Amino acid sequence: MSHRQDTSTLLRTLKFYLNPNDGRYEDLAKGNVTKNIIKDLTAGLVVAMVAIPLAMGFAMASGLRPEQGIVGGAVAGLLGALFGGSKYQVYGPTAAYIPIIAGLMATYNHSFLVLASIVAGSLLMLTGLLKKGKIVTLVPHSIVVGFTIGIAVVIAFSQMGEVFGFHNKIGYDFIGQIKKTIEYFGETNIYAVIVALSTFAICKVLIKISTFIPAPVFGLGLGWLAAATFWKDKGLVLIKDKYGSIPTDFWVITPPQLPDMTTGQVWFDLLYFAVAIYFVAAVESLLCSRMADRMANNTGVPYNPNKELWGQGMVNIFTPLFNGFPHTGALARTAVNIRLGAVSPLAGIAKFSFKLLLAAYLATYLEQVPMACIGGILLYVASGMVKWKEIQEVIEMKSQFHFWLMIYTAIMVPLTGFLTAVLSAIVIFAIAVLLKKVPLHHKKEETVELDLAEAN
Repeated sequence: MSHRQDTSTLLRTLKFYLNPNDGRYEDLAKGNVTKNIIKDLTAGLVVAMVAIPLAMGFAMASGLRPEQGIVGGAVAGLLGALFGGSKYQVYGPTAAYIPIIAGLMATYNHSFLVLASIVAGSLLMLTGLLKKGKIVTLVPHSIVVGFTIGIAVVIAFSQMGEVFGFHNKIGYDFIGQIKKTIEYFGETNIYAVIVALSTFAICKVLIKISTFIPAPVFGLGLGWLAAATFWKDKGLVLIKDKYGSIPTDFWVITPPQLPDMTTGQVWFDLLYFAVAIYFVAAVESLLCSRMADRMANNTGVPYNPNKELWGQGMVNIFTPLFNGFPHTGALARTAVNIRLGAVSPLAGIAKFSFKLLLAAYLATYLEQVPMACIGGILLYVASGMVKWKEIQEVIEMKSQFHFWLMIYTAIMVPLTGFLTAVLSAIVIFAIAVLLKKVPLHHKKEETVELDLAEAN
């Protein structure tokens, strides 16, 4: 192929990637157009209500402020809907990012996070442009299940301080969290424990009753009521006690920046966190897109893995700039979106508007929610990430290697960090493939419904 042909192909690809009207809206015109638009708008509204408490919780668990989760999820939802490769996917903060962002924020600041995310976003766009979206599917199911279990453990232990009502921080180190939870256990606030467990139970029960019920919002409502009335003087730590008031001026620009003292360690950390963000965004978004097409029984334009990576790149370049942080396809919210009848990316665009409007109106109430509520919601998320069905699918591969690879990844994630655990697991898998101990693709993996990484 000549240089001119290469350039022409690249320009056609870019033109396609930059066009929001790329065939993904085809189902809006099928049947009753007005009814289809109402379906998308309704789905956008309910998903926005579900997403607000989750986004706040993910942000705070990551060492950021609650409003950063709100605005980040809104911006990511808009960009993903416009430039992604899936009809149905909902974009937002996800649990897999919590240990990565928390680890970065423990040493650096938000400007450094923005820089790392821009590097990751550029790599995602390049991967999409080079049409390498299929590469991510080579990551075996056992590793994906293992890192999901490991992250669930990390999230659960990170919330012990909120659940038990400690006034002291327990930090981000896994072993340190266990030690400090034991050390501060005598300071437990029983009312915080009740609020956290009640929120957890509300989320678990209501989500089973109807998809139309935004269960986390009811959990927040109960916590707000308790802290404002009958348990007002019981020492519950509120969001405003920890973060101050939640501002409603969402349009804050945060430029990328290296630390003043730039050393070799800083450059290593930048690469480390950028690769971690890249990996999570690529794996989660493509798994989510694939799952969404299956769940919706999509018979029209299928998800485009390369355009999806391009869209993910845009999400992770621009969302952090608007005072947000890295985002990707959110499996649970995508599943809710489909169950509510969404037929096109219009639902994601609607979610952007509804989320900001609701957050602006409710900001005064949201800041009065107990931190124990947020702990309960994140315990709900963590519990839903460990799915026996997914573990059983690994076991049914009838391969001791994949079973122990899953266990290895699950243990190493909390002990060594996300990227070290996953990359070492991939290296082990690659060596096993080269030695012909296991096949590159297992037959069982071809039939797996890849609904991983978040709680429904």
